[in-house]
Amino acid sequence: MNLTRISGVYISVALRLLTALALFIDAGVHFFLAPGYPYAQPGTVSQGTLFLLEAAAALVVGLYVLVRGSRAAYALALVVALSAFAAVVLYRYVDIPAFGPIPAMYDPVWFFSKTLSAVAEGAGALLALAGLVRTRRKARYDDGTRVPAGRRRR
Repeated sequence: MNLTRISGVYISVALRLLTALALFIDAGVHFFLAPGYPYAQPGTVSQGTLFLLEAAAALVVGLYVLVRGSRAAYALALVVALSAFAAVVLYRYVDIPAFGPIPAMYDPVWFFSKTLSAVAEGAGALLALAGLVRTRRKARYDDGTRVPAGRRRR
């Protein structure tokens, strides 16, 4: 019995579960907050709609990470979590005016739901990065050769 291999499986499963959990928390907070931001200026998207889109993306990618745990799943999780984390921190400290259909979302206050989502997004980004590093592509070798499979000269 190879204990290193067994512990590696536990680490992989834990990474998948924790990354998905962080994304699910992010989705839940955004679903919870979306009804509080229903209004938008003409020609823009409401902040509530953006929250629903973020929640849907986090939910779908969280399920993808949970089911697959692949390099692509962790890459998507990193994009979703890191973009959401960057947005919440940026709009907390910088008063960015509306541009295109994106409304001005400056909110200079930390409250519980916002803090919870920021922590989940930051943790999710770090966990997704760890999963991405752990699932890096490894060259597969044929029996005892130093040449990767499929690249052997004949």
